[in-house]
Amino acid sequence: MPEPTNQTTIIGPDTTLKGELTFENSARIMGRVEGKVSSKGEVTIGDGAACKATIDAGRVLVDGVVEGNITAKEKVQLNAKARVVGDITAMTLVVSEGASFTGHCRVGADAAKRIEAEAAQRTRTVTPPQPRPGSTPTTTPSSNVPHATPAATDGLAAAFAGLEAKLAGISKPRTVESAAE
Repeated sequence: MPEPTNQTTIIGPDTTLKGELTFENSARIMGRVEGKVSSKGEVTIGDGAACKATIDAGRVLVDGVVEGNITAKEKVQLNAKARVVGDITAMTLVVSEGASFTGHCRVGADAAKRIEAEAAQRTRTVTPPQPRPGSTPTTTPSSNVPHATPAATDGLAAAFAGLEAKLAGISKPRTVESAAE
């Protein structure tokens, strides 16, 4: 028997959750959430709900309070009772009369491209830095974390010494000699 695709998870009004919440489908938040909310479908912040969270979803509908950034691949809709403090990025933004929004917004095709680029960047694997030709990085026996070569350490120490000298020169009081002497 195939699983239904129109499932909605409901976070009740008497519920408080902290952490990272991930929903495969849709979610309706009626209580309090702190942290991060992610969904491939729609996230609804109900009237009376309070979210101190970053929200990333296909669509986001807000009737309650959100303190945090909202990113939607399709649409963000702020209904009349919505209160949002944070940045919004979406293909479409709908703001009803009476809604309150404090933050920056990126809306349209360029915003959608940026969302896709950021998602692709998050899914890339990070490759460790490769040693430069001719150098042999050292590692500690307990890990494979490369450490700086002695030549790089000497150069870094010299740079810090130069910076300290400049800062010392800035902090010294300067005397002004009069031109009449």
